[in-house]
Amino acid sequence: MKQKPRTFAVIGLGTFGSTVATELQRFGNYVIGIDSSEANTARLSDQLSQALILDARDEVALREAGLGDCDVAIIAIGEDLEANVLAAINAKMIGVKVVWAKAISKTHHRILSKIGVDRVIHPEQEVGQHIAQVLHNPYVRDYVGLGNGFHIVNFVVSPALQGKELAALDLSKKFGLRCLGVMRGTEYICGPDGDCVLEADDYLILLGRRTELREFGASL
Repeated sequence: MKQKPRTFAVIGLGTFGSTVATELQRFGNYVIGIDSSEANTARLSDQLSQALILDARDEVALREAGLGDCDVAIIAIGEDLEANVLAAINAKMIGVKVVWAKAISKTHHRILSKIGVDRVIHPEQEVGQHIAQVLHNPYVRDYVGLGNGFHIVNFVVSPALQGKELAALDLSKKFGLRCLGVMRGTEYICGPDGDCVLEADDYLILLGRRTELREFGASL
């Protein structure tokens, strides 16, 4: 049975909001884009399920637009703190199941958390940290934070590891890391309990805490 597409409302169609909205649409979801700017909504009118010119501070307007039926609302309004907070409050009040909101400061983050926003995001900060982490170690291809200090990191096999068997690295004992597998190109060639000889440009997918991952990265 084909899964019913989820419905998202993206409030604020600047650079961040429009990127989120168009990507969600590309994934096959039903996306309602909302902005007070006619230019922003017109630019995305052919790319989203709906693009509406609305003031997100107006609870009645959002309710009449059907926002309460959305599965998720993303408040992507940037510099206008009042509009951002009121949009988040309105989304919660009219019954949106899950609300994410962009914050531009620690104080803003605290306010959004206090009003019950399910997740507060700092796009510029998060992207900056991500880029710095990848730039810091040339063997880090990408990583994902899982919370509670744990990350999954995609390491390129360095020259020092080429020709070695995965088991010989003894990652758990030496670094406290768990290997989730090895990728060679687009092929998953070795699981956590398997063994293989590492080649140049293979990728080690490792799970662990930041400190242990850094120690392993420094050893490459």
